[in-house]
Amino acid sequence: MNTESTTEPVIEANQLDLTFQTNDGPVHALKDVNLSINKGDFVSFIGPSGCGKTTFLRCIAALETPTGGTLTVNGMTPDEARRNRAYGYVFQAAGLYPWRTIAKNIKLPLEIMGYSSAEQDERVSKVLDLVDLNGFGGKFPWQLSGGMQQRASIARALAFDADLLLMDEPFGALDEIVRDHLNEQLLALWARTEKTIGFVTHSIPEAVYLSTKIVVMSPRPGRITDVIDSPLPKERPLDIRDSPEFIEVAHRVREGLRAGHSDD
Repeated sequence: MNTESTTEPVIEANQLDLTFQTNDGPVHALKDVNLSINKGDFVSFIGPSGCGKTTFLRCIAALETPTGGTLTVNGMTPDEARRNRAYGYVFQAAGLYPWRTIAKNIKLPLEIMGYSSAEQDERVSKVLDLVDLNGFGGKFPWQLSGGMQQRASIARALAFDADLLLMDEPFGALDEIVRDHLNEQLLALWARTEKTIGFVTHSIPEAVYLSTKIVVMSPRPGRITDVIDSPLPKERPLDIRDSPEFIEVAHRVREGLRAGHSDD
C-alpha cells in the first residue's frame, strides 16, 4: 500500500519572477524563485535589504502580482486564497488603531467579515489567551508596550483562524530582550496552533531559532541561494543557541548570504 502523502504544498512557487517598471527602468525584485512550503512548516526568509523577502511574502498575500512563473496558495491563486481568507498578515509595525481598544482592534477583521457579536467576543477571548494578553482587551494601544502591541497585532491576524500566518519582520524594531521573549512565545504559539508560518527577518539567530526551514536570499534580483532544513528539535529553549547544531546552521546561513553577495 502506498503510504506517501498526496497533500499539496501550502505554498508553491515555480520560476517566479517579479519586475517593477519604474521611471529609471525595470527593477528585478524576484528571479527564478522555486520553493515549496508544506503544512505546519515554520519558514524564515533571510537576506539583505532589497533581496525580495517582503516582496515574496506580499506575492503570497496577493499584495503584489508576479510578472512570470506560477505561485499557488492552498492550490489556488494568491488572489483566490485572499478571497478565501487563507492567511493572516502581521506587518513590521503593529498598525493598531489608537482610538479602538485592543479587543476592538482584534475584532476589526471579524466585523468586516460579518461575524456575529457573540462569535467576535468568543474569538477575541481565544486569541488574547493565545498571545498571553488576557485582561488587556479593554486597554488602548498607547497603554501597552511595543512588544505587547505586536502580540495584539498577531492576535488580530489569528482571529479568523486562517491556517497560514505571514509575518514581515514583526519583531525588528524591538530590543533584544523583548525580542527573545517574543521569539519564545511565537514558538509556543506555533506549537499550540500548528499553523504554517512564513516569517521575514534580517536576524540570523532569529531565523535559526524559530524555523523548520530557512530560505536564504540574494541581493536584487532576489534569488534563493540556499534552503536549509533545520536539524533542531521542535522544543527549543533559548540556550539551544549555544549548541553546536545551532552554530552550524547559523554558519551555513551566513555562508549563503556571503555567496549571494559574491554572485551580485
